[in-house]
Amino acid sequence: MLELFGMFVLALLPIIWLVAALCGLHMEAYKASVGALVVAFACAMLGWQMPLVNATTAALEGFAMALWPIVIVIIAAVFTYNLTVHTGAMEKIKAMLCSVSSDMRVLVILIGWCFGNFLEGMAGFGTAVAIPASMLAALGVNPITAILACLLANGLPTMFGSIGIPTATLATITGIDPIQLAFTQALQAFPFVLVTPLLMVGILGGKKAMKGIVPVALIAAVSFGIPEIIAARFIGTDLPDVVGAVCALVITFAFCLRHKDAEVPDEFRLEIAGAGEPISAGDALTAWCPFILIFVVLLLTSKLVPFIHDPLSAIKSTVNIYAGNPKATLTFSWINTPGVLIFICGIVGGIIQKCPFGEMMGVLKDTVKQMSKTIFTMLGVLGCAKIMGYSGMIASIAAFFVGTLGSFYPLVAPLLGALGTFVTGSGTSSEVLFGNVQLQAANTLGANETWLVAANSLGTSAGKMIAPQSIAIGCASCGLIGKDGEILGKIAKYAFAYAAVMAILIYLGVLLGL
Repeated sequence: MLELFGMFVLALLPIIWLVAALCGLHMEAYKASVGALVVAFACAMLGWQMPLVNATTAALEGFAMALWPIVIVIIAAVFTYNLTVHTGAMEKIKAMLCSVSSDMRVLVILIGWCFGNFLEGMAGFGTAVAIPASMLAALGVNPITAILACLLANGLPTMFGSIGIPTATLATITGIDPIQLAFTQALQAFPFVLVTPLLMVGILGGKKAMKGIVPVALIAAVSFGIPEIIAARFIGTDLPDVVGAVCALVITFAFCLRHKDAEVPDEFRLEIAGAGEPISAGDALTAWCPFILIFVVLLLTSKLVPFIHDPLSAIKSTVNIYAGNPKATLTFSWINTPGVLIFICGIVGGIIQKCPFGEMMGVLKDTVKQMSKTIFTMLGVLGCAKIMGYSGMIASIAAFFVGTLGSFYPLVAPLLGALGTFVTGSGTSSEVLFGNVQLQAANTLGANETWLVAANSLGTSAGKMIAPQSIAIGCASCGLIGKDGEILGKIAKYAFAYAAVMAILIYLGVLLGL
């Protein structure tokens, strides 16, 4: 038992370093993540006798995964946003949004929750933080507040992000029916869906921000949560986020239009030039065209349209980078990946908005420069995650929990999901790391396999809020490079509270035989 505990503590050192570096030392995320990579490298070789070549190639695989598809999609998303700013389209979008309401609280719900959930369902990989947070900051919301609200909103949709990739992956590796798994996940998430828009409003101004806004927040929550459950039950893993977000956008938008004359407290009123001026349908369509294109293109190239999806997905390369296992391959989809498709949509949108190609390339150059530190953060975190996974460090963490807690294991089931997402920044990676651990624990305890495996996805919601990747993306998109530690400290209390309630929910579910 002492040896098991010792390996558990040693395996946690990279994570302990990340938290200490970001919160205690107030180190920039890219420096902290590179430090975590070094710590993981040393621990893997000393504690798990991982050969140097294996540790090096594991890190290289992490670097490759970071660059494609994660970095490419982050740059594409921020480039698309920056281009709409450059062409002036964002001013028209801001004016249209403020014509619905000048209430900062309403706009945080519409953009951060409804639109953000849509982006997570369609693309994921940071778009649901980068684009909504930057839009809210441009509207006049405090950038730190905007990032916090979007981090909070982005947690719950993670399980069905990128057209359901995390849940589909979890179903594949565990052998659980994907529709039953998706339905269970949606049910587990529903209580948290109900409170998240309210908490987002609370971030803006505490209890005083709640006055008069509760109906809007509840409508946004229910109009997302119930359609998500229905889509999960009858469609499966692909569309719960997208269906829920579209319903929430339409219903919440309509409700706000109907009550647009409601009194807005001065401290939450946004004054945007041109907000009251009429905008023609053509101008509105031109302004929104990059985002409309992203929606249409991602939908048409998804698994829902196989005659388009399949040929594009076949354009790929599969390589083995990790030297320790020749079967450990990495596949690069060269066209049918969100980053490439969003880039194409952004450029076409720029052409429609009559932006010269030279200026678009200038915006792209500035975007890459803006995101340079974020790129290093991604490299460090993914390299660290791959070393921890291949060396057995993640397995040691899981073995300690299963071996020591016994029947109380369900209390930590969602915490493992949160831990995996915190380390990797990816719900899918967390499912890969811990999905089978949850399945084995369920069999050992005689618990419902679907309930306990779904708990891993539920936990990713809390981990996603505090993942260094997500925070770095938010900071980069709002021009707050170096504020990662401050934001982590502020969002952590929400993530920890969610994780604690999730642990109780899963434990009670096992006791009740759900």
